[in-house]
Amino acid sequence: MTVFVGKDTAKTRKTLTVGGQSIAYYSIPAAQAAGLGDFSKLPASLKVVLENMLRFEDGGFTVSVDDVKAFSDWADNGGKSAREIAYRPARVLMQDFTGVPAVVDLAAMRDGIKGLGGDAQKINPLVPVDLVIDHSVMIDEFGTPRAFQRNVDLEYERNMERYEFLKWGQTAFENFRVVPPGTGICHQVNLEYLAQTVWTDKDQNGEQVAYPDTLVGTDSHTTMVNGMAVLGWGVGGIEAEAAMLGQPVSMLIPEVVGFKLTGRMLEGTTGTDLVLKVVQMLRKHGVVGKFVEFYGEGLDNLPLAQRATIANMAPEYGATCGFFPIDAETLRYMRQTGRDEDRIALVEAYAKENGFWRGADYAPIYSSTLSLDMDTIVPAISGPKRPQDYVALTASAEEFEKVVAGYRGIDITEAAKDMADEGPVAAKPVDIRKTAAVEGEDYAIRDGSVVIASITSCTNTSNPYVLIGAGLVARKARALGLNRKPWVKTSLAPGSQVVEQYLQAAGLQEDLDAVGFNIVGFGCTTCIGNSGPLQPEISKAINDNDLIATSVLSGNRNFEGRISPDVRANYLASPPLVVAYALAGDMNIDLTTEPLAQTPDGKDVYLKDIWPTDAEIAELVDKVVTREAFLEKYADVFKGDAKWQAVEVSGAETYDWPSASTYIQNPPYFRGMSAEKGHINPITDARVLAVLGDMITTDHISPAGSFKATTPAGKYLTERQVAVKDFNSYGSRRGNHEVMMRGTFANIRIKNEMLDGVEGGYTNGPDGAQTSIYDAAMAYMDAGTPLVIFGGIEYGAGSSRDWAAKGTNLLGVKAVIAESFERIHRSNLVGMGVIPFEFTGGDTRKSLGLTGEEVVSIQGLSDDIKPLSTVPCTIIYADGTVKTIQLKCRIDTEIEVDYVKHGGVLHYVLRDLAKS
Repeated sequence: MTVFVGKDTAKTRKTLTVGGQSIAYYSIPAAQAAGLGDFSKLPASLKVVLENMLRFEDGGFTVSVDDVKAFSDWADNGGKSAREIAYRPARVLMQDFTGVPAVVDLAAMRDGIKGLGGDAQKINPLVPVDLVIDHSVMIDEFGTPRAFQRNVDLEYERNMERYEFLKWGQTAFENFRVVPPGTGICHQVNLEYLAQTVWTDKDQNGEQVAYPDTLVGTDSHTTMVNGMAVLGWGVGGIEAEAAMLGQPVSMLIPEVVGFKLTGRMLEGTTGTDLVLKVVQMLRKHGVVGKFVEFYGEGLDNLPLAQRATIANMAPEYGATCGFFPIDAETLRYMRQTGRDEDRIALVEAYAKENGFWRGADYAPIYSSTLSLDMDTIVPAISGPKRPQDYVALTASAEEFEKVVAGYRGIDITEAAKDMADEGPVAAKPVDIRKTAAVEGEDYAIRDGSVVIASITSCTNTSNPYVLIGAGLVARKARALGLNRKPWVKTSLAPGSQVVEQYLQAAGLQEDLDAVGFNIVGFGCTTCIGNSGPLQPEISKAINDNDLIATSVLSGNRNFEGRISPDVRANYLASPPLVVAYALAGDMNIDLTTEPLAQTPDGKDVYLKDIWPTDAEIAELVDKVVTREAFLEKYADVFKGDAKWQAVEVSGAETYDWPSASTYIQNPPYFRGMSAEKGHINPITDARVLAVLGDMITTDHISPAGSFKATTPAGKYLTERQVAVKDFNSYGSRRGNHEVMMRGTFANIRIKNEMLDGVEGGYTNGPDGAQTSIYDAAMAYMDAGTPLVIFGGIEYGAGSSRDWAAKGTNLLGVKAVIAESFERIHRSNLVGMGVIPFEFTGGDTRKSLGLTGEEVVSIQGLSDDIKPLSTVPCTIIYADGTVKTIQLKCRIDTEIEVDYVKHGGVLHYVLRDLAKS
């Protein structure tokens, strides 16, 4: 039950009558009339946070009337504020990769609170929590009618321990529901079913209260639901656990960047093309830690499914969220997706009454603005290793040649100049691409061969316009006798079962099947790295010849080492383009001018020959994407299939940890924990575990994909008689800290600058010899030596995975020093008691000449440290030189100071609950 404790703001509580029913709410216009400030020009996204202050204001430490007034000051100060606030989301969303360790932590906290003499039942979510199992299905089988069932069978076979554990959690904890495997992707299920835009609950007096639907989620793409005007963003599991246990989210009132959209999409372009441009623009603008709100007349031409695609990729452009205010399109989408009519009426009335409605006169103040005319959008892809690496489709082949040249160390500019000097009789340039035959096959592959083409991810499978478009490309290709190239692993993994229903209703699934895009499962698959193994002969040809194999996916992430260990270059593209690249099989082909394939009788086929018109797509969308389909598929969303129903669990209050399990283990965080908090102390004589570059993502720090028997994690499992075929993935084993410690900094593409060009999770140990990062960390730990990590800009970009911080902590790292941090990972580090620091005064790892041989001490750390303090750091170089620099301590708020004293946010919460 949500408790509403407004005191000084009680007079802002009003009553709204909708459909003959009265419901209470907290009125922003009433707060303004009461003299608490002028809130009329606040962006809708910020008004959601303001309403939260009105509802929870208690005149005390948590939320005060001054917090409310600070929002008026924000507007007066050009959209800026240094005010720290305590924000309480209405609910929490999880997926199983991050959800399993979160439930492991809750189970461990029940053990921990009993150890402190407290009541285990105090460890219970106080707000609704939904966990959707979507990250576990892997693409072992593809391109056949049996692919779906075979992959589901293997999913249960591999993950039964985890599923039994989650089912135990569902019975043991209140306010905790599990959406079973095979239902869809958490963000799409959230958008299509769970989210309500305006939430309702009873207060402490039993009276119904309406308020904005808000959430945090243990996945960075929780932001997707902002397309439906639901304010939500990703946090690490540790922060989500604290939120569900009643701890507010500590944050500064954010800047809000206004992104104005005008015009409308041109014929032949997709929502994916639009979002790739938006990502590029916002990354360049700089929006880390900020809200982005979209406005302008262009929204009138942007269906909610397209808005959700843009909101989904907020982590890729670095923002906390990408918000779209409530308007008529919001109501239309709610109706189409089966929301109750009474709820839709409430959303409209509440939004108009409380100042959340985007009408013709919507013109708020923003901290900064930028704009985009959608008439200028062209077909595009993004890659080869970052979402913001935007490439217009017309330049894709040329840009890939540069990728090959860069990897091979060839200066193609100089080569072209040399040829020009030779005059008009110069020979044709030598092809810089390597080629290799595939053993036992009648074809060869080369640099740029597309070996994975996957329609995947909530980012795009939530959008019927691009899914129907992909189906029509497949239909036209099939009619011409085309098929995927034999070296391309194709897959279709919808984000909800509704997609399957409308593709079948349109007759398009048969066409997709015919060109290899059979449904392989309902889950994240390739986007999270669960692309499954390539054909062994293809994998061998790639690795034996060091080929630059490529993938094309309709996802949101293309970081190094994420998609497949065999693939070096990864490209994001719209679902129709994914089908086209599967037919072409090669990134070297310019799809805008060259034929992508030939018919069986030898006729060239161009992209324009199989590309559908917008009218064709719209006609089918209107026909087959129906309210009835959503109502039918979500009727029993928590029931699951026969396999899920057969999973048996006990209803014990605490978990009986199976000692032999390699999936679920009791973590060490709360063992032997004292009742009192500790202290913040200086870091003395620390050694360097790794020196890392720019844009080190959480995939680099804590990979989610497969791993080999030769890795520390592989050795751990092998020692416990787990066969290599049963290793599963790092992501699926996040409930076992022993595996995850060994997987920290173990990405196959990570480069530690302490070593010379070596890829993978390696460093120098205490004896100076090269070894795995895990083994070196354990050796330093045995010697009682603290560790630090150095990094570049945007350290910790990407997924919200808390194991990137948990693993860092368990390796004995006391501090991470970087040029800048991404929002979620910085918070996660603090939440695990690891202190983030930023260089100041233009210092960087490069300007300081760091090699990893240094000894580092950070002074100025004490229990009295103030948020964002500057502290001295002494570096002793290998030759004895001593240099002192200033670091900015990224403990950002007062409550975070307390978290670090306690050793982490969960320790803080546990001690607080035990005492109460």
